[in-house]
Amino acid sequence: MTHVLRPIGLLAELTHRCPLQCPYCSNPVNLDRKSGELDTATWKRVFAEASELGVLQVHLSGGEPTARSDLPDIVAHCREVNLYTNLITSGVLLDQPALQRLYDAGLDHIQLSIQDVEEANADRIGGYRGGHAKKLDLAKRVVALGLPLTVNWVVHRQNIHNLGRMIELAVEMGAKRVEIAHTQYYGWAFKNRRALMPTYRQTLDAIALVEEARRRLEGVIVIDSVVPDYYARFPKACVGGWGRRAINITPQGRVLPCHAAETIPGLVFDNVKDKPLSEIWLNSEAFNAFRGTDWMPDLCRNCDRKEIDWGGCRCQAMAITGSASETDPACSLSPLNATLRAMAEEDSAAEPDAFRYRRFGG
Repeated sequence: MTHVLRPIGLLAELTHRCPLQCPYCSNPVNLDRKSGELDTATWKRVFAEASELGVLQVHLSGGEPTARSDLPDIVAHCREVNLYTNLITSGVLLDQPALQRLYDAGLDHIQLSIQDVEEANADRIGGYRGGHAKKLDLAKRVVALGLPLTVNWVVHRQNIHNLGRMIELAVEMGAKRVEIAHTQYYGWAFKNRRALMPTYRQTLDAIALVEEARRRLEGVIVIDSVVPDYYARFPKACVGGWGRRAINITPQGRVLPCHAAETIPGLVFDNVKDKPLSEIWLNSEAFNAFRGTDWMPDLCRNCDRKEIDWGGCRCQAMAITGSASETDPACSLSPLNATLRAMAEEDSAAEPDAFRYRRFGG
């Protein structure tokens, strides 16, 4: 029987509503409506249960979490139950009074997503005119308040040429950390592969640029980087391993082992409206489906890396092989690794498609 550790992180999708329409959005294609969102009291109960379960930090996300008027109340409650709060935001709805309310409520950290260093291209990618200027203004106000700031750049073929300038801008903004997040191809991004996929050469150059910047800027800013699976040699450990240390909760209360888990057909996801979070973590069908190593195919179970990457990404295996139980094709040992690479090379070599924007009426 697999030993179950305590979770340490919770991604709380407070809403799927968002003024931006990013074509790489990690939310599911079928978005939760406002009418079904968990109310304030239920979120408070869930956060208290999460703290008791062992969670240390909560990432307040969306969509755009600042679309919820109760966000300061939620932040204050998280502080009361000893949860470190990180707000993941597009920044376009956070005026000075709203930011001050979150600061006064005890917010610990802000992670700001920016689409490019070039204003016109940034606004085009996000599908929101004037958004880039609002983001830069917010960054100044966050730093002035003394809140730690992380800048998140989602990298793809339509902005990867500006990667060096992205890192330098994060330094100029006073960020403590910058995250170079190459697009991961699930949900909306999977629909937009041909518009977003960089070439293998571009990816290698980007990796080298990040390593050089890490050496040059050591002690100035922390640089994290997530490379695209399609060009990787080994798969990434999905959220540190399925059902090992992280929980994701959707706006309507479904509890997921990872952000994209609903793309796997046949899994049953329990809801915090029906069961305590601890019971779901320990006993739910979804969390135990790919927990540990017993579920693995022979290729993974006999691999020295089985407790390093924990089988890689189940959602990617589902998307490419048609089965979530197969070896992640991002692994160079997978018989479908060449297929994955060929898909990437075909997409990156083609003329980019027009964006299929994330549309949401609320």
